[in-house]
Amino acid sequence: MEIFAKLIHKSFVTYLPTNFPAQFYGLPDGKVYIIYARFYEIKFQRSGLEFVLAEHQEFLFNYEEDKLIAFGNQDTKKPVYAELVDKPNPKIKILKVNREFNSFAEAFAQLNKKAKTQLEKKPDDIQIIPNKGNQDRLSIA
Repeated sequence: MEIFAKLIHKSFVTYLPTNFPAQFYGLPDGKVYIIYARFYEIKFQRSGLEFVLAEHQEFLFNYEEDKLIAFGNQDTKKPVYAELVDKPNPKIKILKVNREFNSFAEAFAQLNKKAKTQLEKKPDDIQIIPNKGNQDRLSIA
């Protein structure tokens, strides 16, 4: 399997509301996504495990340069270390909760599909513009 979602950080002890590990990924859309598991109660004295896909709202990710950027940081040359994504009182937005997944690998496969579709939909950065002076040549801008 080709990997499109880039792992930023993996934490076994996290500030998120869970006792399980958390994984932080960067995707081509420039956002930082989090996968973590947590317990949910099914019935009296029974519980199950659900996987949560969330978006970190305090960080951005430069996919081409593998660079983490703090949201609102104007100086992108200052390094932001990967461990900083797991911080106290994180601002996250839960996107999806799935109770059918049995492992982090299955949750990652779903996120990797999302990253692949984002890459396929990404517009090309090269435009071909005809040169006005000589109609036989093309300029690439």
